[in-house]
Amino acid sequence: MLISKIINLLLPPIVLKLVGCKKINYGFFGNYSCFSAALNDSSGYDSDIILEKTKNALLKVKRGEAVYERDSVLFDEIHYSWPLLTGLLKAACENGNRLSVLDFGGSLGSSYFQNREMLSGLGSLKWSIVEQPHYVACGKKYFQSNELVFYDDLNTCILQEQPDVLLASSVLQYLEKPYVILSQIIESELKWIIIDRTPFLFNDKKDLLTVQKVPPSVYDASYPAWFFNEKQFLSYFRNKYSLVGKFQGFDKANIPSKYLCLIFRLTE
Repeated sequence: MLISKIINLLLPPIVLKLVGCKKINYGFFGNYSCFSAALNDSSGYDSDIILEKTKNALLKVKRGEAVYERDSVLFDEIHYSWPLLTGLLKAACENGNRLSVLDFGGSLGSSYFQNREMLSGLGSLKWSIVEQPHYVACGKKYFQSNELVFYDDLNTCILQEQPDVLLASSVLQYLEKPYVILSQIIESELKWIIIDRTPFLFNDKKDLLTVQKVPPSVYDASYPAWFFNEKQFLSYFRNKYSLVGKFQGFDKANIPSKYLCLIFRLTE
């Protein structure tokens, strides 16, 4: 009953008329007081179903049998995040046409395969992914190359690869303690930080913790998901980084929110 009331409050009348009395079974739901409560109401992000479907989709991209993968779903054409690509090329321009990316929570290389053609003219490209151990094991077995490598530890990756850019695309909102990780990222003092496909509330209310129920056409899973307060989020960067670009992305949610791409440069 509570979910139905929330949906009636959030959705415009025209949408309610279109869907009639049908219950919306996927999207973002709830207002949880703690991560453990949200986790108890979900299947979790480390489901083997997600990894297996993502692996199979990206193998088709790697073999040239498909053009583009996002969130395990295959597409006939690449949907570029142009702000992200702009940030990567800007970083490369300032580094002698060379680019080393630390892709935090980068799955099996979704952003790498999305952007590799656009970045192919660079003098040097290295893409390092930091992920959960079972993703790293899968990545090393099926996808690792001279350009694409996998790590299960942030600090080890930074020490070995010395990246120019840290990319966090659609990942911070799924962490139990996103601000702890964000602080660790900022303290690393990499020259560029790009936060992409990350949701922020339209109002000034405190962070909202929900459970995301994924459409069954993608995979059968659900997991905790945050919607951030933009001012609070940006305050973490204030002492070390300058915000040089803020762009609205293409992701949408049934929560009043906007998905942003934020480009930060280390303050000199």
